[in-house]
Amino acid sequence: MSAILDFFFQQYNTYETVDIVLEIIAVVFGFLSVWFSKQNKIWVFPTGMVSTLLFVYLLLKWQLLGDMMINGYYFVMSIYGWYIWTRKVDKTSVTPISKTTKKEQKTAAFIFIATLFFVYLVYSTFDKWTNWVAYVDTLTTAIFFVGMWLMAKRKIENWVFWIVGDIISVPLYFYKGFTFTSFQYFGFTFIAIFGYISWKKSLIKNPTTL
Repeated sequence: MSAILDFFFQQYNTYETVDIVLEIIAVVFGFLSVWFSKQNKIWVFPTGMVSTLLFVYLLLKWQLLGDMMINGYYFVMSIYGWYIWTRKVDKTSVTPISKTTKKEQKTAAFIFIATLFFVYLVYSTFDKWTNWVAYVDTLTTAIFFVGMWLMAKRKIENWVFWIVGDIISVPLYFYKGFTFTSFQYFGFTFIAIFGYISWKKSLIKNPTTL
């Protein structure tokens, strides 16, 4: 049992207690945010903002710039998404779940490519191309940027990006030494799968949003 615990958590021996506590709190609020997103509840945004603010602080302290940018972007997009989800499209209805249009698909592709280029410039500026993790970080950053933008616009395709990004992030964060965050993304993967199924059912029940 001790060997198993050491395998998963021995890296925390060098961490400050306050940072461990903050990571756990951030993970809890992250789970709440994704769960509320699956349920199509507006609480996805305030809980997500708490999680992302804590992760911005921690990741900046740990000098993980790509991850920090992801969470900073999440925070900004949460404000935008909060507005979109509560905006009335008529006198009685708010923005519904829908599929992406051709124009939105082009915008998503642009965000993906632009993010890859932006992260490349940031990593080059700070000389962070030291191992393979930087390249995977660049890819996951682009995936999550698109996923967050689509979620903010209440597009069902956001779940596809979350699922792919979460699967990549599970071993990536464990390798980086953040076991709790790795567990978070493991849980996120399953919630994202069920989130897609739930939103799909909503679209079937409301064909006018297709």
